[in-house]
Amino acid sequence: METGRWYALHTFSRHEKQVALHLTHKRIEHFLPAYETVHRWKNGARKLQLPLFPGYLFTRISLNERLRVIEIPGVASIVGSSRGPEPVSEEEIERVHRVLNAPGVKEPLPYLGIGDRVLIVRGPLAGIEGILMRIDNRCKVVISVELIMSSMTIEVAEHEIAPVTDWAAPCVRIAVPQHSAAQAVAGR
Repeated sequence: METGRWYALHTFSRHEKQVALHLTHKRIEHFLPAYETVHRWKNGARKLQLPLFPGYLFTRISLNERLRVIEIPGVASIVGSSRGPEPVSEEEIERVHRVLNAPGVKEPLPYLGIGDRVLIVRGPLAGIEGILMRIDNRCKVVISVELIMSSMTIEVAEHEIAPVTDWAAPCVRIAVPQHSAAQAVAGR
């Protein structure tokens, strides 16, 4: 029998646990990374296990098993490109397992890529927007004054920023370069 590879399943909103249950019943290996949080209501609080990657879970299948997976209620698609499903590397799955098994608080964070517009959400600079970059592996915020075409940088902690979703908002630019000056000179 063919050994499967890991694939990401995109689920309908809030269907991750239902899909995981169906995969269990079909005896298909899967992995639903989750984190614990406390949700407070008017009449009390309760600990909840929520998906770490909302809308996604992982399954290890051979490509000839994909029909068994795609027909599960709640599965929107197997993540891939126009060429078909794209596997998730064993190393990435292992990394997520290691982080989940390590001590400390885990919580989801939207993916932030170099060049994305971000908003500082904590600290004395809360409310300032800009472009994400990295300098010497540290988060830097470049604040630009467009009228005079000048910029400055300030270091921020990664937990202090969030992606900007409202592209129509006025912008004070923030940037965090990806490479150090030495790496840029060396051509890396």
